[in-house]
Amino acid sequence: MVRTRLTAQERHAQLVEAAVTAFAQGGYAGTTTDQVARIAGVSQPYVIRIFGSKQELFLATVRHAGERVQQIWRDAAAEDPTLSGLGKAYKQLLAERDLLVVLLHGFAAASDPGLGDAVRQCYGEQFTLVRELTGASAEETRDFFASGMLITVLGAMRVLGPDAVPVQPWMAELLGTLPR
Repeated sequence: MVRTRLTAQERHAQLVEAAVTAFAQGGYAGTTTDQVARIAGVSQPYVIRIFGSKQELFLATVRHAGERVQQIWRDAAAEDPTLSGLGKAYKQLLAERDLLVVLLHGFAAASDPGLGDAVRQCYGEQFTLVRELTGASAEETRDFFASGMLITVLGAMRVLGPDAVPVQPWMAELLGTLPR
């Protein structure tokens, strides 16, 4: 069997994908570079050689998650450049649940001085992109993000999404308030 070496870019992407899985499960504080290395099938020193630190790996992971969300919204806007059109893309985002959970962990870790600026920049870029894609006002975009955060939290709790838990009465009532 011939083994093919991955390019540096492919290895970087492989490590970030492994980090998405690891950080979604354990958050920033609860995840080690060793866990990421095990998921990726490489050594922990290799992860550090590529990223320099756990903090830089987490920042790369948050940036990746934010960029993926933005790409999903761009794709949705190509067909329907409205807030409703972007809202429909949440089904795809819920299918990529770990991305949303990583972003939630990023928001939670934003009080860390080494993480805060990058996490706030990621959120700001998303806000700006939604306004640019849809022409929505700041208030309309705020409401879009408020609903989106609710959907994100419900997805993280597995109330929504492809692996949702059985619906309880409170869930049904809340889900009934969401736009279709």
